[in-house]
Amino acid sequence: METRVAVIGIIVENKESVSALNSLLSEYGDFIIGRMGIPYHKKGINVISIVIDAEENVINALSGKIGRLGGVYAKTAYSNK
Repeated sequence: METRVAVIGIIVENKESVSALNSLLSEYGDFIIGRMGIPYHKKGINVISIVIDAEENVINALSGKIGRLGGVYAKTAYSNK
């Protein structure tokens, strides 16, 4: 099946969900091209971007699992290729 490149933008407002988030990202590590995390101390949040190359159903599964974590929000943008 064909893969797509996507960026998953993640905002973490609940630090108690960080461990579960890291476990999910490790689980999907074979698909992740890169990851950048920025703590924003002024607002008490963390902003993370994940670049992933995988089949669309894999990307959707990861994004959905991230979005179900308490205090964690995710949006995905897909490439056309």
